[in-house]
Amino acid sequence: MYIPSQSYFCTIYKMAILGFICWAPGALFAQNSWSVSLPGVGTFSSPRIADLNRDGIGDIIMGAGRDEFKACDSAVIALDGKTGELLWHVSAQDQVFGSAAFQDITGDSVTDIFIGGRSAELIAINGAKGSVIWRFLPANEATKDDSIRWFNFYNPQFIPDQNGDGLKDILVSNGGDVLAAPHDPNRPPGYLLIINAQNGELLKKALMPDQKETYMSVTVSPGPNSTDQEILFGTGGETIGGNFYLGYLSDVILEDLSNAHLLHQSSDKGYIGPSARVDLNQDGILDIVTNSVNGRLLAFDGQNHHKLWEVEVPGTESYSSVTIGYFTPDTIPDVFVSYGKGIWPNLGWNLQIMVNGETGKVAFTDSLGFYQNTTPLAVDLNNDGLDEILMSVNFQEIDELYQKFFYNSFFVIEFKSGDIIQIGEKYEGNNLSSTPWIGDLDGDQLLDIIYCHGNNLRHTYTFDGMSLHRIATQIPIYKKIKWGAYQGSNYDGIFRNNGTGSKD
Repeated sequence: MYIPSQSYFCTIYKMAILGFICWAPGALFAQNSWSVSLPGVGTFSSPRIADLNRDGIGDIIMGAGRDEFKACDSAVIALDGKTGELLWHVSAQDQVFGSAAFQDITGDSVTDIFIGGRSAELIAINGAKGSVIWRFLPANEATKDDSIRWFNFYNPQFIPDQNGDGLKDILVSNGGDVLAAPHDPNRPPGYLLIINAQNGELLKKALMPDQKETYMSVTVSPGPNSTDQEILFGTGGETIGGNFYLGYLSDVILEDLSNAHLLHQSSDKGYIGPSARVDLNQDGILDIVTNSVNGRLLAFDGQNHHKLWEVEVPGTESYSSVTIGYFTPDTIPDVFVSYGKGIWPNLGWNLQIMVNGETGKVAFTDSLGFYQNTTPLAVDLNNDGLDEILMSVNFQEIDELYQKFFYNSFFVIEFKSGDIIQIGEKYEGNNLSSTPWIGDLDGDQLLDIIYCHGNNLRHTYTFDGMSLHRIATQIPIYKKIKWGAYQGSNYDGIFRNNGTGSKD
C-alpha cells in the first residue's frame, strides 16, 4: 500500500511536464546523465560544484561519513562531473556534514575546498590533488586553550583579509554538544570564529552573547550604511530556547558580541537553519528572512531591523533554510519553506508553504512526503517570469505484511497551474538532509541536477551506502539561477537582483 500526498495522485501520471517537455523516453534526459553508488557511507552534506580537473565541466564536492563518532576514509569526496568517477577522497574522524566553500589558496588556479563537520573537523583541501592543506585542531595545537571545548563546525563564509596575506579569511560558527541530554540547559556555549584561510590558525573567537549553544551557519553581508559586514547568527536547539541576532564583523574582531541586536527570541526552541538576505520592500537594502525551530517564518527590515511580517505554522518544526524566488506575479521576491510535522525527534509528514514576500501572507500550501530537512530550490523552467520549486521528496510503501519500504524522488511545483510533477526516477532509500544542486554543469545551457540519497530501503537514518546522480536534462536555462543550491547559488544566503523592481 502506497501512502502519498493528495497532490501526488493528481500529477504523477501527467504526460507533460510544465506544458513544454514531453514525458517520453529520451525527451527529458541527455546521454551524459550518470549514477554512482558509494557503499559504506552516507551524507547530510549538500553538493557543491567546482571544476577541479580543468576539463571545463563542474565537479561535485561534498561531505560524507559513517555513524557518529566513527572515522571514515571518505569523509570528503570529489566526483568527476562528466563521468561520476571518484577524483579523490579525504578522511575525517567523524561525519563531515557541512557544505563546501571555495577559494584558491595554493595559487594553482584550481579552487581549494573548506568544509566542516562533527568533532571539530574543519578541513582545507587542495582541490586539484585532494591533499589536506590543514585541519583546525592540529593547526591550533600549539595555542590550544583548554578552557574552550570545540564541537561542530558549520558552513564557513569568507570575509575580507584580516592578516594581510592577500587571501579572504573565514568566519564560521562552532558549537553543539551531541552528548548533552535533551532539555538539559547546561550546555557548552557556541562561538563565532575568524580563521586564517592560509593555515587554519584561529585569529579571533567571540562567545555567543547569551552564552548558549549554536547550530546555525552564519550569514555575512555588507552593511547598508558602513564598510562593516553584518552577520546573522542564532542560538538554541531542538529542545532548548535561543535567540536570533544581527551583529557585525567588527564585533567578532573585538571578540565581543554583547552589542549584537536581538531580533527575535524563543523560549522553547532555537534557531538552526541558516538565514537569507533579500530585498522585500524595494528600498535597495537587503532584508532578513529566517526560520525558528518552532515553526515560525520571520522577516525583518534590513534598515531598522523591525519585523516586517511573521508566519506561524502550528504543530511543525523547521531545521532547514529558506528558499527565495519569484513565485507570485510581482517584482518582489517570495519565500518557500518546508517544515516537519510533529515534535523532535518524532517528526513525520512534511508541510510546505509559499509566502508572498511583500505581504507575508501564505499563498500556497501542500504536504509532500515524509520528513526531511533539505532546502528546496528555485528556477524558472518555462520562461514565464515565475520560478518553480524543485525539491526532494521522501515517501514510503507498506506491503501486505505492514513492512515499510522507503523511496525518494525529485519533484517540481509550478505555482501558476498548481501542478506537482515528478522529474526522474523513483529511487530506493531516503534523502534526509542533502539539498540537491541545479545549474549548468557543462556550459550547454541545459539544466543539470545533482541529487544524492541514502540507499537503505528499510531505514531512514543510515550511513551504510548512498547514491549520487547527475540528471542531465533537455530543459533550457533561460536566465541566471539564483537559488540553485543550499544557501543559494552563491552559497552565501544572499538573493541578488540587478536592481529594485528587476527580476533579471
